[in-house]
Amino acid sequence: MGRSFGPDMVQTGKTKADNVDAFLARSRRNQGQKEKNYREQSLKIHPWVCARCAREFTNRNIHELTVHHKDSNHENNPPDGSNWENLCIYCHDNEHRRHLDYLEGADTPVGDEKNDAFTHNPFGKLKGLLPK
Repeated sequence: MGRSFGPDMVQTGKTKADNVDAFLARSRRNQGQKEKNYREQSLKIHPWVCARCAREFTNRNIHELTVHHKDSNHENNPPDGSNWENLCIYCHDNEHRRHLDYLEGADTPVGDEKNDAFTHNPFGKLKGLLPK
């Protein structure tokens, strides 16, 4: 009796790693095509001006103008462009940095960690060394 092919058997002669690489390549290609489509749509709908800093763009520097999803959902691409805003690369990076800071709790002041695990204070004896 011959071997049957199950889910773990590769029938094409390719390894699982080759199949994964091919899948990832297709996914990246599809994502790049999606981004190209909504970017082109946004550039047709919205003015070539950064919505944050009001920097104006021309054909020479349009590559520095990006499309930002207002709700952070890259799958939400309505044809009217209501979820997009054109941002320069600097404002776009800043917008995502602010979002990450919020998610990571960067609004907590330094020193308010309330962690008793810290036992060493490198400046503990400093007060005694300073002249009065």
